Formats: sequence, structure tokens, C-alpha cells
Amino acid sequence: MCPRKPKRTVEDYDAIHDALAAAFAQVRAPIMDLIAAQTHDPYRILVGTILSARTKDGTTAEALGRLFPAAPDMDALERLSEEEIAGLIFPVGFYRAKARHLRALPGAVRTKFGGTIPHTVEELVELPGVGRKTANLVVALAFGLPAICVDTHVHRINNRLGIVRTKTPAETEAALRRCLPERLWIPWNSIFVSFGQTRCKPIGPQCDGCPVRAWCLAPRKPKTPGAGRG
Repeated sequence: MCPRKPKRTVEDYDAIHDALAAAFAQVRAPIMDLIAAQTHDPYRILVGTILSARTKDGTTAEALGRLFPAAPDMDALERLSEEEIAGLIFPVGFYRAKARHLRALPGAVRTKFGGTIPHTVEELVELPGVGRKTANLVVALAFGLPAICVDTHVHRINNRLGIVRTKTPAETEAALRRCLPERLWIPWNSIFVSFGQTRCKPIGPQCDGCPVRAWCLAPRKPKTPGAGRG
């Protein structure tokens, strides 16, 4: 749910977005934003998003650098065996399960959607290995349609900032759909993922000089008397 106190306004959302977007411009974009900047191919964005789950961006990028030359499109992917796919994407997280999902993906797309990757969250989650987070990211990056992708970073920081008061990413997605202006839906994921990876971490966030500290509700530890004295 969106918290009643403190009440966030549209002006707050815009100010938070602008502050984090400025910070985001100073760091490297998350891997899926880099892929989307190079191509809006739904196939590549879908596969990349599946591989990126619970995997560091560098590892995902290297895996895609091996997989896409061997499987540049859905037809080529279908010609690879599950073991071949696993060998190409290792060591992404849960690579064997992801290899199984990718091997089944072309057949599922053909059977369910006539060979065309769908553009709605409700249809995408019918595909193997695709949850709501992946589906929302594909809808936003591949098709440019309004969608809110919520991962652990988006969930954690939006709660810290008092934008939502939720217990799970699924609840955060639903709350943000009610609270957030639709024009901010697509960029919201990118700026919060970048911020969460580089600064507002689960443990030991860098609060000094934080661009959105004025909105933060997270408790801050008092400084130890005499700290910093030689």
C-alpha cells in the first residue's frame, strides 16, 4: 500500500526521479538498459532478462556474448540442445534451470503466440522462466509500453523513501501502479537498480551526501562520540 504518512506528492516523485536520474547518469547503466540501447529486439531483451536474474551484470554480459553468436534468433536457439545452452551461459545463476527454460522458449512462443513474442505482462508470464519482474522489464524495454519492473532494489529503496509500505516486490509493484504517475513507470526501475547497486545497498548504505536523503525514512545510527578523532 502507499503510506498515509508521510504523504508523498507528485512533486516528490518528480524530485526523487530527477535526483536519482542525475546520479544514474554518472554510473554505468544496468546490463538490460545497455542491451536495450543497442537493440529493441524483443528476443534479445527477453533472453537477456532471463539470464540476468540473480546474476551480476558482468557475468550476464559475458554469457550473452557467447550465446547470441550461436543463437542470434529464436530459430537458432531452438536448434541448440539444453546442454549446449548450459555450456554457453555458465556460470550465470541457476544456469541449468535457465538452459532448460531457454530450450523450451521457442516452442512455447510458437505454440502459445504464433511465433511472436507477446507484449503484455499477462501473456509473457506464460512463457518458461518468465516471472512478473522479467515480463515488466521486457514490456518496458522491448516494446516501450508502460510497465513497472520491481526487483529487490526497487522494493527496498521505495520502502526506505516512504513511497510505499509493502512486504514483497509484488506488493510494491501493485502499490507503485496506484501511486506513481505513468510517465515515470519505465525509468523507475533503471534509476533505482543503479542506485541500489552502487549506493543504497541492503547493508551499509552510503547515506552521506545521498541525493534523496531528505525523503529517507530509514533509521540512521547516531555517530559514536569522539568518532573520527585521532
